[in-house]
Amino acid sequence: MEFCPGWIRMAGMSSKPAADLRAPAQKQARNPVSRKQVEIVLSRSVAAGSLVFAAQTAGPLLSQSRESNPTWLLVSSVAIVASLLIALLCSIIVRFVRISHGVVALVFVAVLVTWPFDVVTPHSPTDNQWLYYLLTVATSTAAIAFPTRWSAIYLFAVPSLYGIARMTPPGGAEPVPAAILDSVYSIILGGAVVVLITMLRQTATNVDIAQSAALERYGHAVRHHATEVERVQVDSIVHDSVLTTLLSAARAYSPEAKKLAAVMAGNAIGYLHDAALVQPDDGSTVKLRAIAQRIADAAGGMSRPIQVRLSEVGPRSIPTAVAEAIVAASTQAMVNSVQHAGESTRVKRWVAIKGLRPGGIQVEVGDSGAGFDADTVPTERLGVRVSIVERVGNAGGQARVVSAPHRGTTITVLWPAPKAASHPSDELDASLFSPEKGGKS
Repeated sequence: MEFCPGWIRMAGMSSKPAADLRAPAQKQARNPVSRKQVEIVLSRSVAAGSLVFAAQTAGPLLSQSRESNPTWLLVSSVAIVASLLIALLCSIIVRFVRISHGVVALVFVAVLVTWPFDVVTPHSPTDNQWLYYLLTVATSTAAIAFPTRWSAIYLFAVPSLYGIARMTPPGGAEPVPAAILDSVYSIILGGAVVVLITMLRQTATNVDIAQSAALERYGHAVRHHATEVERVQVDSIVHDSVLTTLLSAARAYSPEAKKLAAVMAGNAIGYLHDAALVQPDDGSTVKLRAIAQRIADAAGGMSRPIQVRLSEVGPRSIPTAVAEAIVAASTQAMVNSVQHAGESTRVKRWVAIKGLRPGGIQVEVGDSGAGFDADTVPTERLGVRVSIVERVGNAGGQARVVSAPHRGTTITVLWPAPKAASHPSDELDASLFSPEKGGKS
């Protein structure tokens, strides 16, 4: 039998680690602009600016102090200043930002509503009341604290309330045109702030959406590249090793040729096994919720009914390679159950998905069907051992199998793998999936 030196060289190349063929992992750039960053800048700017405006009211407040009840004036001024300081502090530490700004807006409303009832001497209609200088402060903090609709209502309602209070005798009986003019002027100033804040928020949101879409497209492209590289690698192995082995086996008539063909077949299986162990690492991640949904969708597509028991898995993301291994192993376990557990309607099948702390996942695929005995499974049946146990193990997880004739089968996929094995089926797993025994297809 003749041998091709080129095939020997190419087969040798196929046995090299496939990591050299993978796309280099690229570090994702930090977002230059985000909604969160814009919110921080806006809240700090409004809080600091509000304190500046509040300081400017010190002069009118002192000059008009004799017109109001001293107790009310002290409580009101302290409440406004204290709420502004708290809003600034919360903006700096980025905690309770909306709540603190909402407190400022509500405190101002409370002061404005109670003001006419605590007037001792009516205010002069020709001078602005000291609360007038805080109207823009109130509408700005409301824009930070409330949604756009409610901040718009606040923008029109509070200045209008001030105008109505100014037209009352305790407010100075200001003429209607002058009171309306004050209210409209405050609405215009506050409206400019509200519009600016709304536009910046919307722009930042659009940027976040665009960046998320770009990252998603990038991840898809990287995964497509990794898949293409893997396909090329497998194609080369099949062409250089498997086909050549089959041709050699077909022409093997002498004992020496048959022995050599057997060695070549073993080498080809080894190349394929090594290729299966390679996990692409493109730096992308997948949410655990998305993994659980994919497994549930796979269960719904089986030819036999499979009950899905889905628990909360948490918001964490895991590498895409790990996610693909978990989904593939779980799907293969369900396929095995459909094919081997039996066709009787009495056979119950289920898949249970739940989260593990911290940020792990557990998938249990089980049935009450025929089950199997590891000692009777032929060595060449590699389905469970390669497609489930080794695949999950290579991804950093663990697969546990419990089965007995006429007692059903349960396959549990855990990620990440427990540090210390303590499951009662560990001994069964070790004997079932050792290279000598093989596994269920």
